[in-house]
Amino acid sequence: MSTNLALKLFRNMYRIRAVEEEIARRYSEGKMRCPVHLSIGQEAVPAAFAESVRVTDFAVSTHRGHAHYLAKGGDLKSLIAEIYGKAAGCAKGKGGSMHLIDLGVNFMGTSAIVGNSIPIGVGLALSAQLKGTDQISCIFLGDGAIEEGVFYESVNFAAVRKLPALFICENNLYSVYSPLSVRHPEGRSIAKMVEAMGVQTAEGDGNDALATHQIMQNAVDKVRAGGGPHFLEFFTYRWREHCGPNFDNDIGYRTQEEFQDWQSREPIRRMERTLHQTDPAVMDEMRVEVNAEVQAVFEYAEATQFPAQSEAYQGVYA
Repeated sequence: MSTNLALKLFRNMYRIRAVEEEIARRYSEGKMRCPVHLSIGQEAVPAAFAESVRVTDFAVSTHRGHAHYLAKGGDLKSLIAEIYGKAAGCAKGKGGSMHLIDLGVNFMGTSAIVGNSIPIGVGLALSAQLKGTDQISCIFLGDGAIEEGVFYESVNFAAVRKLPALFICENNLYSVYSPLSVRHPEGRSIAKMVEAMGVQTAEGDGNDALATHQIMQNAVDKVRAGGGPHFLEFFTYRWREHCGPNFDNDIGYRTQEEFQDWQSREPIRRMERTLHQTDPAVMDEMRVEVNAEVQAVFEYAEATQFPAQSEAYQGVYA
């Protein structure tokens, strides 16, 4: 294990967690007037992604995209300002939590429509192939998007054209409140199903940041070297409700026992245990630094201005 890599992964995860926990803490104030889909508990996959790709690579994501935006290098001030509906937001306050973009780091957007960003990511991979660059296109999706027809069309096109596309599926077991058991035949493996379509695949524990990074880096290197599209499936678990800042174990679609089992294997504590003997002081410094950054960013977002009414239709297309 590289201690330097482990510390980077820890910081990435802790920063994502701190940002989203602060969103959850402040949400009831009523100043964030958009839905939020939090990925608390799922931080290992984006943290590993951050250490595996280049700024010049493309990425697209989903309604649950805060972590992916930050992992690709998206500006934190712009993210929080966007959630507050401010003019300094990454979509000028018009998109909210589910519509994040930062062209400066080739984070090409998130979408509120399930599966909507998948073909966009494949198109970006095609553009890289046509231009002859060494860029790859990374496409984040959840297990729910597997049930959209556009997923199969996109995977098939990427396989036929041998595109530099990396599909990253965060399988958190639920599509809103519906478990995999009511959406897929018993015994089906999503990764094996995709493999049968002519795409190289791998599976991993999405709560183990070091193992996730190894799988991610291996796939990124192969795609960049011309190996065609790859599909990665990481098993993980969201702690809070599908949409919103609260916990929802009381409504009955999942048990408290299941929740506690996944919580006992969550990624940040696992990394803390790994690093505890060698770098506890460095971890403490990182926590202090990140917490100060997060508080300053929220203060900035609250203080900055709303967009002018005259700008309501600028940059809006239909």
